[in-house]
Amino acid sequence: MPRPEPRHGLPPSDTAPSRIAKVIARAGLCSRREAERWIADGRVNVNGEVLSSPARDVRESDQVLVDGKPLPEAEAPRLWRFHKPRGLVTTHADPRGRPTVFASLPNDLPRVISVGRLDFNTEGLLLLTNNGALARHLALPSTGWLRRYRVRAHGTVQQSDLDQLQRGIEIGGVRYGPIEASLDKTQGSNVWLTLGLREGKNREVRKVLEKLGLQVNRLIRISFGPFQLLDLPVGGIDPVKRRTLIDQLGVRAATEFGLLHPDPTIPPKRKQQPAVRSS
Repeated sequence: MPRPEPRHGLPPSDTAPSRIAKVIARAGLCSRREAERWIADGRVNVNGEVLSSPARDVRESDQVLVDGKPLPEAEAPRLWRFHKPRGLVTTHADPRGRPTVFASLPNDLPRVISVGRLDFNTEGLLLLTNNGALARHLALPSTGWLRRYRVRAHGTVQQSDLDQLQRGIEIGGVRYGPIEASLDKTQGSNVWLTLGLREGKNREVRKVLEKLGLQVNRLIRISFGPFQLLDLPVGGIDPVKRRTLIDQLGVRAATEFGLLHPDPTIPPKRKQQPAVRSS
């Protein structure tokens, strides 16, 4: 007989237990790293015990509470493309009171988290998902997905200087991996560039170009792996089709995230009855 589906992101009781942070991420509340911070802050309770360390395994029979509430029913992972405007921080709450990405989303959208971040003044494609484990998987450099940016920067640069970035560069003791860079055009005192990178370290594009004597004044992410911004309007959000997500993840990862089960939101196709020929 097939094993029962996990409930609330918890593994069935007859399988190996899972780390508590992974369980919280599977439930779609946050990423695994953020769940570990919640645990350190005393927000997670297992069987009446407030946890102080993420080094805890749980099973389906364990009662897990976050901020006093049980974990929500696990939903099938979903992914959305969002055209982030400038002037929003990619966080659920900002201590400086700045407007956030998540406060700007439609009210009918389920709770989502971002796949990585775009800083306050960066615009363009931001991927959102309802599954913390999927967010972490997509953001890992090991996926090999290229992030492409269109950049406007003040100053001048030669293509030969940009070509040197393919070898990687070290700035302030931080090593940045190979970067594909092309000089698209010069516009007054500015240049327009297209950059492609696979790591996306904090403020990487701005720091690397500053090293070349350029001051970035506009930064737009136009693609993240196979997912592209295209003509999605500023502030617009669009769901990625489940079939597309499966194709891009591959069978192994899609199976791990439970994406190969039938989608309950899509009604089954009706079988067409054969035409009856009249005699």
